[in-house]
Amino acid sequence: MAPLIIPIFLPAIGCRERCLFCNQKASSEGLASPASVRNYIEVSLAQIPYNKKNREKQVAFYGGSFTAIHRDDQVRYLKEVQHFIASGQVDSIRISTRPDALDGETLSLLKEYGVRTIEVGVQSMIDEVLFLALRGHRADDTSSATLRLKQSGFQVGHQLMIGLPGDTRDRFFQTLDRVIELKPDFVRIHPTLVLRMAPLENIWREGRYAPLSLEETIEWLKRGLVRLENSSIPVARIGLQPTDQLERDFLAGPYHPALRQLVDGAIFFDMAASLFKTSKINGQTLFFCHPKDVSNLRGQKNENLLKLKKLFNLSDILIDGKQELPRGYLGLRTQGEEVSIHRKSLSY
Repeated sequence: MAPLIIPIFLPAIGCRERCLFCNQKASSEGLASPASVRNYIEVSLAQIPYNKKNREKQVAFYGGSFTAIHRDDQVRYLKEVQHFIASGQVDSIRISTRPDALDGETLSLLKEYGVRTIEVGVQSMIDEVLFLALRGHRADDTSSATLRLKQSGFQVGHQLMIGLPGDTRDRFFQTLDRVIELKPDFVRIHPTLVLRMAPLENIWREGRYAPLSLEETIEWLKRGLVRLENSSIPVARIGLQPTDQLERDFLAGPYHPALRQLVDGAIFFDMAASLFKTSKINGQTLFFCHPKDVSNLRGQKNENLLKLKKLFNLSDILIDGKQELPRGYLGLRTQGEEVSIHRKSLSY
């Protein structure tokens, strides 16, 4: 089970570059000071529901590049968590940072203060895409940083972006191939959005950048998600966390507050269509899957069922949620015939 995260936001702190997609206005607000961290953790711990009190807990320093700030400032933030680790209220610390800000001395410091998980801002494993995004590092920096982190015993996460300038579907899959070779413990994937006051805004307004459509994004992500699942790499999140600030600053791009659900729904639509194509169907059919996958099969607003009925000329589609079935499995019963498929078997 994933740990319960107590997030401390440090937007833009330690950033050496002004990345093309970064919204400076949004990133300059809400910076937590070291002095405020302890109080925030205390309040957050008090608000954890009783049934989650025994979950593993991590304090996470999110935003910016934690290991690129001055060493003394890193220590000030990390020290504020030590009381909670010593008392057993918090198990460990998580940070996010750049791949080129993780030297041996830094890793020793992080380990000393209880950092267990490090999320690396990879974005892409294509050097041209990184150059156009003004990242200031190369793909090889990600490779070497990941190897050092794993050798030092850290849990490693990769944060990826799709649809950056210069990115293509093939390049995204090349990025995934290289990430899979590195075997991070988990991955996050975010689509590129045009935000107010980000450098990308001017390029977009000048007509020199066109963000991915939502349909393209879902198409890329469903294939990428299955690839990662087949490589046993969990995807911790797809899409940005909806916030009031994001809603205010969003200008263009494939933003959707439930993007992961749309991607999972697209995968289940493909699974259902595949079963129909290999079965004898006539009028009414019955699907069966795990109860938590029923919404994926239905799609948002039952869109999948409506499309399947129209595509295969069906009068009705019934769904039976069976707790004993594994997640990602879909069975179909029609005219006495029973067939099944697992999402990992899709040949994307």
